Amino acid sequence: MASRPVSDQARGMVMAVVPCPAEAAWEVLVETSQHTNTKLRDIASRLVATTEGRRLPPEVEKAMAAAFRRHRPDRGW
Repeated sequence: MASRPVSDQARGMVMAVVPCPAEAAWEVLVETSQHTNTKLRDIASRLVATTEGRRLPPEVEKAMAAAFRRHRPDRGW
């Protein structure tokens, strides 16, 4: 429960970067978590930390880019 605010912030960031519904943003985060074998709360924390100048780890960045491509608007958002 304590990680929910960070997860919500991360979902909002995804929605802002690639305009999409909340459900699609959540799917991007879940897929990134699954494809990097990283807990979703850690993915969310790392994404939120980018607002403070931190970079995403390369494997997370790559997995998130792939998830964005799989869930892009022309695929039915």
